[in-house]
Amino acid sequence: MKIARKLGQAVATVTLGMSLSAGALAGEVNIGFTGPLSGGAALYGENTLSGLRMAVDEINAAGGFDLDGEKTTINLVALDDRYSPSQAATNAKRLKQESEVSAVFVPHSGGIFALQDFNEKDDFLVMAYSSVPSITEQGNRLTLRIPPTFDGYVKAFTDYALEHQGEKLGMGGATHEYAKIWATMMKDEWQAKGGQVVADTPMDYNKSADFFTGVSRIISESPDVMFVGGASEPTGLVVQQARQMGFQGGFIVMDQAKLDEVADVAGGLEMLEGAIGVVPLSVYDTPAAKDFIKRYKAEYDKTPGSEAAYNYLALHALVEAMDATDSTDPKTLRAAVGDALKNMDASKNPYEVSEVTENGGFVTETTLAVVKDGEIVQEEID
Repeated sequence: MKIARKLGQAVATVTLGMSLSAGALAGEVNIGFTGPLSGGAALYGENTLSGLRMAVDEINAAGGFDLDGEKTTINLVALDDRYSPSQAATNAKRLKQESEVSAVFVPHSGGIFALQDFNEKDDFLVMAYSSVPSITEQGNRLTLRIPPTFDGYVKAFTDYALEHQGEKLGMGGATHEYAKIWATMMKDEWQAKGGQVVADTPMDYNKSADFFTGVSRIISESPDVMFVGGASEPTGLVVQQARQMGFQGGFIVMDQAKLDEVADVAGGLEMLEGAIGVVPLSVYDTPAAKDFIKRYKAEYDKTPGSEAAYNYLALHALVEAMDATDSTDPKTLRAAVGDALKNMDASKNPYEVSEVTENGGFVTETTLAVVKDGEIVQEEID
């Protein structure tokens, strides 16, 4: 058992230039991951992967699970795609052909859409960590969307900012597919509710660490609010540089970035005064969330974000479905995950997800937080 666990951890850091072992060992199920483990979004990818690793370690340390009468462990096979949709597709093909995975976790919409082009034919589940609504609106019967869709955030963030901060919006989000979709919906919602978009300057958060040119263009138009967001680390740099250039307005932070993680990079929560974003896991007050945070800190010596928590609970639900159905068949698992979420131990479900929609979306309450007087405060949403 120790050998199997060590093998899982070693393979989880494999790079594209190395070969993978073919197939799963007896009494072992391979689960795939493709995501950014290098480049500007590497921290985002590692945060996602850490939740999966934590779930795998717990499952295996407990002796695995019962699969058709045989004790079975999980082997996590992870590949770096550097946030590239085409590389994500290549990785998924390798994971299916060489490691016989029944599910691939992927934390970016471009990669998810790329995998959806062939996952039904190749027969594997796409475990999609992205809140783009269209992921589960395309009729793909082997996709599960893990976080809630962001259309609720767009509406709630717009309403709050227009009421409390002003009508002039400067757009400075990232350039990857997910951010483009978010920005389009944000711009449409803002203008539909009477706001004015005074600047629209998307920036490549994955390649650049100096956002001076883009940020200065936005600030020159004197916005009341800046829309920012990609992964948390580069988003923090954008916020930091905006403040250094004298911007004193608020921020609308895309849900991929988390307020507490952005603040760590930007120089503290005072740099984010007036920022609107999703409620970080660290602010949740439920027993399940507190318990997960405590255990994660003990393992990784840092506070977890939603990437870790959502993927942690999703993998536990997937294994619960395997246990309940005695199957690794993707179609069987897709149908069984809803019941698995309801039946699994509450400590494995820090966001208390208990329902899966017919089209494959996990159901979680939409949340909104604002930075006020140097603290993250949760606000009620109508």
